Amino acid sequence: MLERGGAQGDRAFFLVDERGRMINAKHHPALNQVVAELGEDGRLSLAFPDGGRVEDEPRTGEQLQVRFYSLMRPARAIDGPFSQALSDHVGAPLRLVTFDPGRSAVDRGAQGAATLLCRASADALAAVAGREAVDTRRFRMTIELDGFQPFAEDAWIGRELRIGGARVRPMGNVGRCTVTTLDPETGEVDLPTLEILRELRSAAATSEPLAIGVHCAVIEPGAVAVGDPVEVQD
Repeated sequence: MLERGGAQGDRAFFLVDERGRMINAKHHPALNQVVAELGEDGRLSLAFPDGGRVEDEPRTGEQLQVRFYSLMRPARAIDGPFSQALSDHVGAPLRLVTFDPGRSAVDRGAQGAATLLCRASADALAAVAGREAVDTRRFRMTIELDGFQPFAEDAWIGRELRIGGARVRPMGNVGRCTVTTLDPETGEVDLPTLEILRELRSAAATSEPLAIGVHCAVIEPGAVAVGDPVEVQD
């Protein structure tokens, strides 16, 4: 379900360090090894590569002031076994937190509530890398589209797309960071993504550097499912 704040349940939680700064796989690549699932019953589970698993209701605890990118914002700690399990896994103190209801941890806010990537764009990157394909999970996009030319999404900025029951408007390109160089399962550096994008996209007129994919505002909320048609509005 795409809502104005993003996909329902997407980025409902995030991690901070002992100083209250937001942390991701750029700081601790081993986080890529953890598979999180938020069930329809509201229970959160974390599966670890050694076969371990923690599961509980993510109950909110004390209020904190955290640094989310460059801004200080109020957040709530999540009680239960999650923070300790994640800290043990990466070997550093981490804390699982959430924003108040109705707010998700989307870095671009409502202007980037959802992200789109054409599969052909990832294939173009794979070709430069000398690979048959790349695992697109490394790009962490909301929706992946088939049937378009490479980087067709660049031309959609400012237009509208009907995707299933939702309508979105691409607002800009998604510039990439070092997280995309990490294998999405192991957390190991296995692809020079940024160097490839610099070679492949240096002449492209993108709104952010080293870009692949676009970020979108959700104009009309609705359900989106695998196989839904996509219509680019004039």
